[in-house]
Amino acid sequence: MEKLIDSKQLQEMFKISRTTLHRMEKEGLPFTQIGKSKRYNTEEVKVWIEDRHRGIENLEIGKIYHNQEIAKAFKCSTQGGMRRSHSTNTLVIFSDHTKGIYEDKWIINNNGDEILLYTGMGQEGDQDIEFGQNKTLNESRSNGIRVYLFEAFKSGEHVFKGQVELVQDPYTEVQAGRTVWLFPLRIVGNTYIIPEELLKEKEEEKEKDAKKLSDQDLFNRAKNADRLGQRYTTSKTYDRDPYVSEYVKRRASGCCDLCGNPAPFEDKKGRPYLESHHVIWLSKGGEDTIYNTVALDPSCHRKMHVLDLEEDVEKLLSKIDEYKSKENN
Repeated sequence: MEKLIDSKQLQEMFKISRTTLHRMEKEGLPFTQIGKSKRYNTEEVKVWIEDRHRGIENLEIGKIYHNQEIAKAFKCSTQGGMRRSHSTNTLVIFSDHTKGIYEDKWIINNNGDEILLYTGMGQEGDQDIEFGQNKTLNESRSNGIRVYLFEAFKSGEHVFKGQVELVQDPYTEVQAGRTVWLFPLRIVGNTYIIPEELLKEKEEEKEKDAKKLSDQDLFNRAKNADRLGQRYTTSKTYDRDPYVSEYVKRRASGCCDLCGNPAPFEDKKGRPYLESHHVIWLSKGGEDTIYNTVALDPSCHRKMHVLDLEEDVEKLLSKIDEYKSKENN
């Protein structure tokens, strides 16, 4: 004789909430009505849940999917950066580099793992860890909800990265004058290596966006840069902040920060041609911030990479101190 369990036992066994259970019942989850109570056959429930996940299991890591395909597989909404599905008991999150106020960053930790610092939901005022899907993601280590990640480098084209897990407690950071929550996430299982060309295209698009910003907006974006992104492509790649690069070139007002001479020529759009340079090199632990980055003419830039003379480094650091003093006045 088959053994039946009640709803509370079912929720504990499959780690699903009461709301999720009700949604599943509406969509055909098998149960037996005994008086006013419902009883469930665990084997039948397992088969039913596996069938609901078949669309997810058929997704290929590294393949591009569009909104309708994602919604069909996960049985979730077609909108939002964090989409909860009670039907499949999943949370689908999107790291979209083509839009949004904030740029999610990847870093490589001391164990060599790629970690995504994913920005929570809420675009006005301080973000709340208890709000909406921030709470779901924060509790994902214990609530039984599987989290899946898509990453977009081109509008509407979402690369499936697979399942991710929260590896550290979320923490707050002030960005653009408001508090946001960052969730450190790691991919579970096979990792898709992003083609280096995609990252270069992303940088080029961000550089175009940076050039369109006002001086004040650009300063606000560049000043908030305090972390160097890293990730694996065909090799280990530094994910530089284009807003920092654009800001330091404007800050230099057309003159090289080392020799003081005007830029040797203008680009096709009539802007003084200068190149951004990290005073303390990224490969030596330098930061990708406006207080470690200067604008140099091509000749001085080559000189710094070939010689990196101590007196030149000191001169550039003093120049940055001058900029800091002006900002504070």
